[in-house]
Order: sequence, then C-alpha cells, then structure tokens
Amino acid sequence: MIYGQTGEKNFIDQNYIEVTGKAQMEIAPDLIYIKILISEKDTKTKAPIAETEQKLVNKLTEIGIDVKKDFAIKDLISNFQAYFLIKSDIILSKEYQLKVYDAKTVGKVFTELEKIGISNVTIDKLDNSKIEQFRSEVKVNAIKATKDKATSLATAINQTIGKAIYIKENDQAQTQYKASNVMIRGSSAIYGSNAGDIGIDFEKITLEYSVLTRFELK
Repeated sequence: MIYGQTGEKNFIDQNYIEVTGKAQMEIAPDLIYIKILISEKDTKTKAPIAETEQKLVNKLTEIGIDVKKDFAIKDLISNFQAYFLIKSDIILSKEYQLKVYDAKTVGKVFTELEKIGISNVTIDKLDNSKIEQFRSEVKVNAIKATKDKATSLATAINQTIGKAIYIKENDQAQTQYKASNVMIRGSSAIYGSNAGDIGIDFEKITLEYSVLTRFELK
C-alpha cells in the first residue's frame, strides 16, 4: 500500500510507503523428544514397575543413550483416588522423557524397547538446537524483503525510497513443528512384522515471519 500526506494530521509529517515482507525457512530437527510410559497394572503376573524401569534404563544405555543427561522422569501417576471409590487395585504408572538427536536413534529406541515389552512410546516434540539463530535469520530476510518490495513499487511510479521510519514484526509469526510430522518406513514388531527395523523420516521444522515496514517515499 502507498500512502501520501494529506491535510489530516498523520503520525508522521512526510510521505511514506508501507509494505509487508515475508520469509520462510525449513530446518531439520536435531532434538527429538520421546515420551515413554510404563505401567504396573498387575504386580502378581507382571514385573513390578521398578524392575521394568531398570530394564528400560539398561536397554537405553545399551543402545548408547546417556541416561544421566538425556533421560528423565516426567510424572508418577496412580489411580489412588479411584481406589477409594471402587476399591480396585492401585495402579502405578511412570512417564519419562527421552531426548535423542537423530531419526536413526529414534528407530533404535522404538524397536529395542518393544523387545523388552515397552510399547507405549511416542514422539512428543521436535526441535532444533539452533532454532533461535534460525529465527533471527528469517526475521532479517523478512525485513530485507520489505525493502525489495518497497523499492520495486516506488520505481513503478518513478520515485525512490529513503530510510525506514517504522518497523513492526507481525504477531502471526509461525513455527510449525509437530510430533505428527513423522513418516515411518519399513516394518518392525511394533507394526505387526518381525522383519527389519523402523525407518523414520521427520518433516522439517518451518519458520515463517512477517514484518511490516514504512519507508520514506521520495
């Protein structure tokens, strides 16, 4: 949009051109957060939760996970309230968060945990270790786009632009990275076959920013 000075008092006392620039970047996730849930449904016929937990820790260590750094308990859950209402057995569950750094390790986690009877494993979140740096780059590209657009529009009417006199980052900036953006290739016991390992591809994280800028119009 191009604005000219009118008889009404404006927020500035000069002609200006207002444009919106957008920029987008796709980056591969290098931080994958996995949610693992184990439950002590029946201690008479199944291993106690502490024993299952130890098997879990041992298996993660075996496949190269640094459990001290990348593995943590998120929550301890029980049906304690329901026990008093219906006098059922108290069921304990533990939820863990595991952080890994590539899709190959994710595949190992899914297949190896299935081997020890832990199948309640899901992708919780995808992220990137340099995401703030990439966000800054996208914002810079967005504001550069406003200058290019303003220059093009001003040239079309035989004018030029001067310095920027107003810059606003629009609120509708988007970061799209959902755990559902996961493609599973191949087969494994988890998905009904004993042949092969899981192959996992992650959709890239999309960063998108929009910036509004007003330039002097000469």
